[in-house]
Amino acid sequence: MTYTFIMPTNKETKGAKLMSKYSKTTLFVLILLAIDQASKIWVKTSMSLGEDITIFNWFHIVFIENPGMAFGITLGSKLFLTLFRIIVSGFVAYYILKLIKNGWKTSYILCVSLIFAGAIGNIFDSLLYGMIFSASTPFDVASLVPFGDGYEAFLNGKVVDMLSFPLFEIPKFVPFIGGEIFFSPIFNLADSFITVGIFTLILFFRKEFNQSFESVFSKNKIEE
Repeated sequence: MTYTFIMPTNKETKGAKLMSKYSKTTLFVLILLAIDQASKIWVKTSMSLGEDITIFNWFHIVFIENPGMAFGITLGSKLFLTLFRIIVSGFVAYYILKLIKNGWKTSYILCVSLIFAGAIGNIFDSLLYGMIFSASTPFDVASLVPFGDGYEAFLNGKVVDMLSFPLFEIPKFVPFIGGEIFFSPIFNLADSFITVGIFTLILFFRKEFNQSFESVFSKNKIEE
């Protein structure tokens, strides 16, 4: 009996590599989103607003909610901010798809995807948390409610934050800030994804960012 082996063509090999990158990127983003949302849902349904759980002297779980961006930064109205984040995330998603299609290395794609996952994680809070949870207060722990019976309208949910690192107290003799806690922001895992992704991009992928961004978004980009 004679066996005939058919070697895959270059086109088939390229297609398989593309699908592999799409799969890796999608799985990576989904895992990050699952971790982020699991931590938020646990805090939301287990802690009252303002509750503080000390893990170490330098690390606390503190439940707060904010209507703003990463680390509680506020920019305009809640509705405007949510829509703005959705639009920006849409551009980032498009950018990631172009990176995969154009064959950029996986490490750079995952770095950008880290930022994207963080943005989507906080958008999810804004989109749905107001619709599916009762209000958190210093006296009551929130619970899941029938869709639409929550504490706020669609697009107006509050972002859940919980990670606090009061590393040390600034000496009181320091002018203006003496006696305050060094690094006082309270944030969540999605914020961490964004921050780590941005710093990794700046430190290790500046060349890739400049070249790829120009090829994807400039008027003179190379068409595939």
